[in-house]
Amino acid sequence: MSNHKQPTRPAGGPGGMGHGGPGGAIGRPVQKAKNFKGTLKRLSGYLKPHTFQLAMVFFFALLSTAFTVLAPRISGDSINQLTDGLIAKHIVSEVTKAQDSMVPALTGRLNQIETGREQAQEQAKAAVRAELEEKGAAQDQIEAAEQQAASAAGKAFDKQLSQTVLPEQQSAMRELVQLTRIGDLTGAEEKAEAVERFASLTKLLPQSGRDQSFQISDGDLQKYLGDIRETNGAIPFRAIGKTLLLLLLIYLFSALFTFLMRYIMAGVSQITVYGLRKELNGKLSRLPLQYYDSHPSGDILSRMTNDIDTISGTLQQSLTQLALSVCQILGYIIMMLLYSPVLTLIVLCTLPLYIGVTMLIASHSQKYYKAQQKYLGKLSGHTEEMFTGHIIVKAFGREKESVETFEQVNDDLYEAGWKAQFMSGVMYPLMNFVSNLGYVMISVIGGIFVTKSVLNIGDITAFIQYSRSFSMPIIQTANIANIIQSTVACAERVFEILDEEEEIPDAEDTVNLIDPKGNIRFDHVKFRYQESAPLMEDMNLDFRQGETVAIVGPTGAGKTTLVNLLMRFYEINAGAITFDGVDIRRMARGNLRKLFGMVLQETWLFHGTIEENIAYGKEQATHEQVVAAAKAAHADHFIRSLPDGYQTVLNEEASNISQGQKQLLTIARAILADPAVLILDEATSSVDTRTEVLIQKAMGALMRDRTNFVIAHRLSTIRDAHLILVMDHGTIVETGNHRELMEKNGFYANLYNSQFAGANLE
Repeated sequence: MSNHKQPTRPAGGPGGMGHGGPGGAIGRPVQKAKNFKGTLKRLSGYLKPHTFQLAMVFFFALLSTAFTVLAPRISGDSINQLTDGLIAKHIVSEVTKAQDSMVPALTGRLNQIETGREQAQEQAKAAVRAELEEKGAAQDQIEAAEQQAASAAGKAFDKQLSQTVLPEQQSAMRELVQLTRIGDLTGAEEKAEAVERFASLTKLLPQSGRDQSFQISDGDLQKYLGDIRETNGAIPFRAIGKTLLLLLLIYLFSALFTFLMRYIMAGVSQITVYGLRKELNGKLSRLPLQYYDSHPSGDILSRMTNDIDTISGTLQQSLTQLALSVCQILGYIIMMLLYSPVLTLIVLCTLPLYIGVTMLIASHSQKYYKAQQKYLGKLSGHTEEMFTGHIIVKAFGREKESVETFEQVNDDLYEAGWKAQFMSGVMYPLMNFVSNLGYVMISVIGGIFVTKSVLNIGDITAFIQYSRSFSMPIIQTANIANIIQSTVACAERVFEILDEEEEIPDAEDTVNLIDPKGNIRFDHVKFRYQESAPLMEDMNLDFRQGETVAIVGPTGAGKTTLVNLLMRFYEINAGAITFDGVDIRRMARGNLRKLFGMVLQETWLFHGTIEENIAYGKEQATHEQVVAAAKAAHADHFIRSLPDGYQTVLNEEASNISQGQKQLLTIARAILADPAVLILDEATSSVDTRTEVLIQKAMGALMRDRTNFVIAHRLSTIRDAHLILVMDHGTIVETGNHRELMEKNGFYANLYNSQFAGANLE
């Protein structure tokens, strides 16, 4: 028993994301093509008829990316609107509060100044009047002197006041008192102008008269005035609502374009793979038997199913994801540059760290994944063998060894598996760590930019979203690159079959025998499987209708080769084989093979009813004909004993009936076909002796008036043959009937006597 490694799909699967989060599939073993460029170019040729659809896929990828990339910017603008509204509302509120607290104080101070001035003037006027009245001055002189004294007193008061309150400060105080209350204004421009005037006047006030809670730099003041003009000092809920609605529409359109892209690509991939699978199936039907003899059926099946499935998955998922990832990388870089080239440079500086982490993990995880695949294949092969041959295992008492082998391989798989999964799982935390380093640097420097009004809070929020999303398409692109490597390798395996040399095509002027007799002639036939290994050098045989020809000889003597040449499964190197005088190379293979009926030692039955399996030998066979063939093959009795009779469904391996019963069904199928030539390859080897005698009697009638070839190892079954060909190393060493060959006491007699030593069976 040998281990059969089950075919496995390339690591990562469609979409490129394996276990362990983003980047987890990068460290997995990649199947590489021998001729990557040539195979990729050839595979691309299958997509050329769909150039328009592929252009639409890329166009929709651009649209989907454009909408996706715009979303953080719009959300950032929305945050800016919200913060601007909050700030503007806060400024208007604070200025109004400052007005409410400052105006009464300023009014009182101005009143005090005015009262002081008036008192000084009154005192000056009173002193002058008293002095002039004592001198007996006239009234008009007294009034004039009073005016001069009041003026001088006022100037003296202002001069003395100017030492503590400057004239421009007094003017600012008066204007502030007269300034309209900002909270009572309605227009955005009026509010902005009032706040600006309030701020400028406040700076002119004496230190004792200023509101210490309201201190704004010139740069901030201009920004705040812009916020007030935009929002009118209120939170713009309507604008924010419109922005949220716009975001919803953007995400809907992005999802729609992604759906259209994947829908179109699904159609392209399925049509492409459909054509490729159809081409491969047609190629397999045109390949000679020699190809199947030299290639394991499991490998051919793997190329037909797993490899084409991998190509399908890559076309349908990985290519669309690649288009999206490339567009997203470009889109994110452009949007980040629009915000801040400095912050963008910081993000790009983290890329070498991503690459370094990826290469470090990949270099360690590669060997573990290879080991995991190796032990998985061993475990699958061992399990398959043990369950398939569990009867033999139990019969020879090897359960303990089987379990020990399983446990050993399972332990090895566990050891390699957990290491591979650990290395894969550690990829995401490390990637996240690198991402967080960039995030911290962006946050710190971005915070400095916000404090210096280089960027707004919403801008930093949007930039952080871009920087956090930037690494994902890069990792996906790296994963997809690995998947494409494996996919091209799978395509190369498929193309290897498509490039195989086909059977020699049938001649254009083929001959179709209307009433075949079964006269077959080998005329100086030469055949070699390999040029360096001669097999048949000069074979001359002549078989007539109604003859039964037995072909015997040791294993590898060339018995089956003779039959394969008859049916053109292999082409002869020289000479000719004729059927009723017509060279078989002038006959279409399909027409030629219909002339033969075969019953092989290895039975072949398909999943279906017993009646369908027997009717496979003849198109449009009736139920009565099927029953008659079954009776002739002595299969009718056991068929009717089954629960559903002729409608009993055989499973895929026909294991619900015995090996002998399967052989009877194949014999019934050959009887129903009613061919001109019958080929029996140990046809009764799987039935009991009594049934074999019955079948031989039934086949005696079937073989009458037909040319029959019987390949036999049990020589007792061919004693009545008209002609026995004894073959050894591709050459006929003896011919004759049973009695003649026994009388020669040669190669045949030795074979016969070795089977029946000690028994006189003649």
